[in-house]
Amino acid sequence: MKNLFTLLLVTLLTSGVAFSQDGFKDLKNAEKALKKFATDISNTAEKDKGMQLLDSAFASDEVKAAAKSWIVKGKLLKNIANAEFKANQISQTPVSMKMAAADAYDAYATAMKIADRKNEQKEIQTGIKELEGHLNNYAIVAYQNKEFADAYENFSRSLMAYDAVKLMGDKSRLDDTPELLADQYFFTAVSAYYADNKQAAIPYLDKLYADGSDEGFVYEALYNIYAETDTDKALVYLGKGREMKPDDTGLLFAEINHYLRVGETDKLISNLEVALEKEPDNISIYTTIGSVYDQLQQKEEDATKAAAYFEKAQGYYNEVLARDANNFDAQYSIGALYYNKAAKYVDVLNELASDFSAAGTKKYDETKVVMDDLFKEALPFFLKAEAANPKDGNTIVALKEIYARLNNLEKSAEYKAKMEGLK
Repeated sequence: MKNLFTLLLVTLLTSGVAFSQDGFKDLKNAEKALKKFATDISNTAEKDKGMQLLDSAFASDEVKAAAKSWIVKGKLLKNIANAEFKANQISQTPVSMKMAAADAYDAYATAMKIADRKNEQKEIQTGIKELEGHLNNYAIVAYQNKEFADAYENFSRSLMAYDAVKLMGDKSRLDDTPELLADQYFFTAVSAYYADNKQAAIPYLDKLYADGSDEGFVYEALYNIYAETDTDKALVYLGKGREMKPDDTGLLFAEINHYLRVGETDKLISNLEVALEKEPDNISIYTTIGSVYDQLQQKEEDATKAAAYFEKAQGYYNEVLARDANNFDAQYSIGALYYNKAAKYVDVLNELASDFSAAGTKKYDETKVVMDDLFKEALPFFLKAEAANPKDGNTIVALKEIYARLNNLEKSAEYKAKMEGLK
């Protein structure tokens, strides 16, 4: 993912507005208090007083109907955003009004809809153009702090401000280079996506997709958004992304997840092996490949092929244990390999139990030895899995059954009690 663009330090002069109407008394007093706060951001009493007065002023229909009121609100919040951001950058003072710039834009946007005087329209144009930098700054800081919801609110409004500036026939800071505007769309989309606001991300992702973005995230995100609801559409995005960015790890894993979901094991194994080349120390890849081979051996009717799949699964799980000897997933999975193989003999034994001939009894005894040996192979792995995660119910059930099959009824009862305790 590309580096964040440069923070824009903006210093603005405050301007005063006086109203003679009695209905605007709260707005005038709010302006006085918030100007004091913008001058000294440690004066939180003036901030609280000013914001309360501002809310009171805009409870009035008369105030809300005047474009000048919204212009005043926009200026006040813009100047607070500037003051708080500068203090944060210079002395790491925490920002108390993280949405000041976004709220300032909303105020200007409302004023723009109802302003009918040229001087008001000029003030709005100037205010929004100056505000672009503040929105960008607040968005970047929120993004860096992983406050993605706040980042989205500010990034998205920076694009609204861009559109407004262009509509008013002026030049935006985003006009400097096409890459700068593309970055703004990109980080807006990323912020919305990671804020778990996928629907809000879609228009920005669509714009980037239509413009042929070379960011793998765009195609991965669009695939993930539609994977559950529109598979065909999701695969178009995934296919385009893999075509454009064949080495992108995020897209590779998205494709792996797709093949896992639909059970296309051949393609899945091929992709997993590619992923392993890219991330040779990624334990989860070894575990996943082992699981795929485990599934194959359980479905395979040919004994020779099933045995080969079994060995491959075990080999990948052992690769995990070579890197992490106490890995729960690998210990449990190897135990399950032996357990499931042993369990296949249970039905065979049940059939042989009714054959009381000498040959039948011999076959029964031989089969039971094979089954018991497999359960014995499984036992130490499940015990290590239990040590790694004592509260895993599947492990406890497996141990209870193994001890019962091996006629160790005391231990089986012990694990039965543990199982009841977990419930």
